[in-house]
Amino acid sequence: MNTDIEIVECGSGSEVNKRLVVILLGRGQLVYDVENICYIEGDILPEDMQHQRHMVQDVGQDGNVDRVTRVLDLAHAKVVELLYPFTQHAIRHPAVDDRLREKPVYGIFLNVPETISQTTLNLLGKLIHEYMVCKAVADWLSITNTAKSEVWKAKSEDAVGEIRQNLCARMTRIRRRMHPF
Repeated sequence: MNTDIEIVECGSGSEVNKRLVVILLGRGQLVYDVENICYIEGDILPEDMQHQRHMVQDVGQDGNVDRVTRVLDLAHAKVVELLYPFTQHAIRHPAVDDRLREKPVYGIFLNVPETISQTTLNLLGKLIHEYMVCKAVADWLSITNTAKSEVWKAKSEDAVGEIRQNLCARMTRIRRRMHPF
């Protein structure tokens, strides 16, 4: 899992206590993980299900990888929206189209408090990677092996829960009341 996190200094006006953080997720790494998981999911199918095994394992083939790319794009957009308090930006492109583009890198720009920990950012990058992979695997298995797709859908939902939990828990300082005794 190759996730790069870059911290860029920023600060102007009311955002003096903020930092711009960039989380970069390599498409190649995401597709590689999806292919590995689908290979294993196909390999554990019984011998009498050869055709289904073949379908599950062919996730990385020419036409099939287009579906994976669209699901990764959707998962990336969902993560950016999930992190809205930290990712909101002014509109740059007022027109949106649905052309298939294989981005070499999925970037997420976060405007976070300076107090956020590097370890929290590292964990966030890994959780986002996990979510995107699980979402793509769940989608592919919903086509080729519906019985297993629910497992991967649940894993993607778990990753979303962990993203919310870890990001929200680390964004504010914990204040503990002082007790005289």
